[in-house]
Amino acid sequence: MAHQEKCTHYRACTLCEAICGLAIEVADNRVISIKGDPDDPFSKGHICPKALALKDIQEDPDRLKKPVKKVNGAWVEICWDEAFDLAADRLWDIQQTHGPDAIGVYLGNPNVHNYGALTHGPVFLRLLKSKNRFSATSVDQLPHQYISYVMYGHQFLIPVPDIDHTDHMIIMGANPLASNGSIMTVPDVKGRLDRLKARGGQVIVIDPRRSETAKKATAHHFITPGRDVIFLLAFLQHLLREKLCNPAHLTDHLENFDTARAAVEGVVLGDVKQQTGIALEDIQRMAEDFAAAERAVFYGRMGVSTNPYGALCQWLIQLINIATGNLDRVGGMMIPLPAVDLVGFNLVGRGGRDRWQSRVSGRPEVCGELSASLMAEEILTPGAGQIRAMLLGAGNPILSTPNGAQLDEAFAGLEFMVALDFYITESSRHADLILPPTAPLEHDHYDVSFLGLAVSNVTRFNDKVIAAAPDSYDEWEIYHELTRRYLRKMGAPTLPRKRAPHRLIDMALSNGPYGRRRARPEALSLKKLKAHPHGLYLGDLKPLLTRRLKTKSGKIDCAPVAVVADLKRLQADRALWRDSLVLVGRRHIRSNNSWLHNSPRLVKGKNRCTLLIHPQDLEKHQMQDGQRVCVSSRAGRVTVVAEASTDMMPGVVSLPHGWGHGRSGVKLEVARAHAGVSVNDLTDETRLDELIGTAALNGVPVELSSLESVEEK
Repeated sequence: MAHQEKCTHYRACTLCEAICGLAIEVADNRVISIKGDPDDPFSKGHICPKALALKDIQEDPDRLKKPVKKVNGAWVEICWDEAFDLAADRLWDIQQTHGPDAIGVYLGNPNVHNYGALTHGPVFLRLLKSKNRFSATSVDQLPHQYISYVMYGHQFLIPVPDIDHTDHMIIMGANPLASNGSIMTVPDVKGRLDRLKARGGQVIVIDPRRSETAKKATAHHFITPGRDVIFLLAFLQHLLREKLCNPAHLTDHLENFDTARAAVEGVVLGDVKQQTGIALEDIQRMAEDFAAAERAVFYGRMGVSTNPYGALCQWLIQLINIATGNLDRVGGMMIPLPAVDLVGFNLVGRGGRDRWQSRVSGRPEVCGELSASLMAEEILTPGAGQIRAMLLGAGNPILSTPNGAQLDEAFAGLEFMVALDFYITESSRHADLILPPTAPLEHDHYDVSFLGLAVSNVTRFNDKVIAAAPDSYDEWEIYHELTRRYLRKMGAPTLPRKRAPHRLIDMALSNGPYGRRRARPEALSLKKLKAHPHGLYLGDLKPLLTRRLKTKSGKIDCAPVAVVADLKRLQADRALWRDSLVLVGRRHIRSNNSWLHNSPRLVKGKNRCTLLIHPQDLEKHQMQDGQRVCVSSRAGRVTVVAEASTDMMPGVVSLPHGWGHGRSGVKLEVARAHAGVSVNDLTDETRLDELIGTAALNGVPVELSSLESVEEK
């Protein structure tokens, strides 16, 4: 092959929600360097360490490039035709024998970073007609989607902070300096927060750990995990009772605000400091400062979502922004207007709740799926409708959902599993067949999801950077082939031709809010985006929510019936609350869930999988910094190094999410060498948000013991 000159490709990083622009230098079909793109109008040259891992993934010797089938416990490469036939035959036979719900589906986070999975995956999943659908959504963001559905009429009308124009930002249960934003697509969070403070603004972080973001804030308050709902009620009660509320421009667009007011004011809080760790007068002062700010935004994320009252918390946060006139207002919470408008063009469903229930526990469906915490019981419990096979789409639920050890046992007993994955992970090692898609740099991409959550209206199409092997399949092509074979088995007309996802994006762009077919001045089309590889800036966020509401009344429902009713559960639960040592997770800038630990450059250096614990708690348990200790919960037990840290709230310990690569059969050499332990071997599948089923990953009661005492037992 003739030597190729170096050339530079511009595209977005697809490893986290920030979608930073990259300049990728390539020669001879290999990545030479990855740098930030200074001409990207959104990220302006900023990148984080994860971007460099795109090269590691591309060149990873552990990455699968051809389908593999398990034969007598060993993996054997097979051709694609055999693989597609095997997947369709086994899924079809199991459904014909046991019914459609005998197939379970779990979709992991990487699906939203692959537009082919989003455009073509649902077509195949609809053919399966299984109600046993699960995803990372119910372990993460479902409270946001559900509250948007009941208040604004659509699960993806999710307000995001107008961080570039606010004067006062409260960040609760979030660490955007490590996560690069979450349900808030925002490159260079540090720079944006620095600019917020430079213009005289305030950044207040409320978190049980003095996180990276908290250290950059103007103020930080420790809070007891799982008690966020009490803080929010106290905050909102003070606004209401002291007449600090002024919905302003929203007044004529609200319904049931008085019902919400009565429900919130009717909750008797008791000793707020004892419950939350924050004095009531401090909460009231924060509320007064928030109400007095010219432009303010209250943002809550993982910590307030992944607890037993996640939906209540997100409802109360929306009410706080509404009551102070900071929803749908510059500098407050705003709705983006993306170029591919999923909501405006009805490209995804509005959402829903309780349209069907889980077989074993009778838990409600929410926004089209069941809680991932229910997967194991649906597999392990015999009877009609029992899950006997799984389709695993780019997910690793053994490390990312509660009680991973129980799910490990459940997956081992399945009749069949097919996984779409290019790694043999803790979960896909249970598969009978693995279908590996192309690597991120080997296919084109458009950020369908994250541009709809961006803090500025921007758009960009990403051409592929590396030519994949001729016998490779993109994710959309895998789903296309599975669909073709399943239609044939059904005796239905097969698909007429392949329609690549970029053609669907072209139609959505051209007909969208900035599209050429709507005679917009931006005249967007795929051709235009390809002529602007750095992306296009479409403007700051603007007040649009009241014009885009999808509720039946056309107004914001401030008191959704099911949410208000859930306050009774909170009242009953509080009588059962007991103070104990509790566990929370944490994120790191050099990590993304469970799937970047095979990158040598991201795992090198100091061990990050440690148990952060306040020195007072170490002393109380007669333990020392650096000692290996046992952490146990109702669900399981792990052994880990204790790391003393005054950044932790006393009474709270922290393990990072996504580790635990020491299970047998995992084919990730680098990750296994830095195995760590899984926090989800401790999280409890029975701890749920009862309203919507979100896993309560934070505030898990745990006990500490020394290795010696465990060995004696």
